[in-house]
Amino acid sequence: MRSGAALIALAAAAAAAAPSAPGRYDGELCVATQATAVPTCGAADVEVATGLVRVRIADIVYQLALHRDQLDLQTMHGQMQIDEFSTAYLWEGTTLRFKDPDKEVRYEVRIGTRRGAAR
Repeated sequence: MRSGAALIALAAAAAAAAPSAPGRYDGELCVATQATAVPTCGAADVEVATGLVRVRIADIVYQLALHRDQLDLQTMHGQMQIDEFSTAYLWEGTTLRFKDPDKEVRYEVRIGTRRGAAR
């Protein structure tokens, strides 16, 4: 049986690892604005790089800087930053899950088919 410290270390290592190779992917961004609501999803262009995931929907870009224990999110509209927060995250397969702690909004980034090399 594993100790509590070993399980915490394994969970932290799993959170730090991205399941997809660097590159551009077809994907989805899913958002739920209520605790029990099913997320609403829409098509997104997803770019994965070392320690970074960018999600583009039209002219809005979610820049997710992935650290060992948390991600730092900046939402950009062109050169203007419209939101930012830091939060814990979890990879489940090719889905990245996290939530905005202040607004209690849940997000999922679902990474789909690879489109090409990273920029």
